[in-house]
Amino acid sequence: MTDNTRSHGASDRPEFLPAGHEAPQEPSHDSWGTRWAPQPGFPQSYFSEAAFTEEAPEPRGPNIALFTALAVVIALVAGGVASWGTFLLTRPASGVDPGYTLTAPSSLPTARPPGSVAGVAAKVLPSVVSLEVKGNSEAGTGSGFVIKGGYVVTNNHVVAVSGQVGNIRVRYNDGTSAAARVVGRDPNSDIAVVKPEGAVRAPELPLGNSDGAVVGDPVIAVGSPLGLTGTVTTGIISSLNRPVEAGGSTGSDYALINAIQTDAAINPGNSGGPLVNTAGQVIGVNSAIATVGGGSLLGQQSGSIGLGFAIPVNQVRRIAQELITTGAARTSRIGITIDQKYQGEGVRIATETEGGAVPVTPGGPAAKAGLRPGDVILEVDGRPVGDSRELVVTIRSKAPGDQVRLRFRHDGEVRTATVTVGAAPAPSAAPS
Repeated sequence: MTDNTRSHGASDRPEFLPAGHEAPQEPSHDSWGTRWAPQPGFPQSYFSEAAFTEEAPEPRGPNIALFTALAVVIALVAGGVASWGTFLLTRPASGVDPGYTLTAPSSLPTARPPGSVAGVAAKVLPSVVSLEVKGNSEAGTGSGFVIKGGYVVTNNHVVAVSGQVGNIRVRYNDGTSAAARVVGRDPNSDIAVVKPEGAVRAPELPLGNSDGAVVGDPVIAVGSPLGLTGTVTTGIISSLNRPVEAGGSTGSDYALINAIQTDAAINPGNSGGPLVNTAGQVIGVNSAIATVGGGSLLGQQSGSIGLGFAIPVNQVRRIAQELITTGAARTSRIGITIDQKYQGEGVRIATETEGGAVPVTPGGPAAKAGLRPGDVILEVDGRPVGDSRELVVTIRSKAPGDQVRLRFRHDGEVRTATVTVGAAPAPSAAPS
């Protein structure tokens, strides 16, 4: 033990001698054993012997209260030191304390508000599935979600690798799985529909209205990034109407989508999963991410940098319904060929036939509205179009039969026209 009997210098406190010893004393000058000296400012005669001849002052004893207080303090300090010393002597060498306990967890409610992320996730997760796809030489994973009738919506580029002889397996949130087949797929929109075998016990996920989405709305992305099923991430809608390429990375098997941009973390494997609002309704299908120094395709092995893109559900709804009812989907068009070499304002219609495509399809929607080769389209429904991709994705986001109002320049004169959107010839229904 450390000697703690002298924690201060001798000048800080009185020195106590052990019992049985006396401090040396100077010779006494009076009967009390005390030598007195005059205080400054008083005459020597005041302390003369005559001053004590008539009536000697009553001697003053020691201060009992002071000594009592000191004794109490000493006793407390000594008790504390003794207790600490006892602990140091008796504690186990390993530091283990058999009597040590932590308080039990408090009893708190586990329910979450329906509009919270946890509340929405609990509602949505049972409807989200993971897809395992195998082809002749390729394999991959993706996500999807159950809609009415037990069909599963996903991306075309998720199931395309299965080809004609591959197989698809749908894995549900509860861990069960089932084989599935492709009902129909559309490379132009990057949407596909598959049908699991047997009864689908997962509930359908309600489809919302993507036209009502605004920048800043909170959203939740659900899926299986990198094969991690049941992953939930959250963010906001960062922008709308982004012209983005999605889908496959070979040939013409890619789509131009008029995307919803979000900062919710989306990674490879999230493809085909739902982007939902705080009501648990699907407002988009996660399809692409931007990457630093790379492409924008979700199929590439790259991580999220906060720039994810989803196909608006209003377009998905139309495509999925057509795939289920006919096995193929129509691509919206207005019957023009775009001059890709034009660098000015807006988008110019070609002036010559290119690759067998005429500038304006005779009898097509644009021709009926009065557009001619060389006209420059400036706006669609009051929104400027800066390049050909913006014009393409805007038209493709419309359903055949919808009307759009175009503002265009013809021979230096700005005109407006209403165009009824048409459709390209539907491919033959040959689901893979």
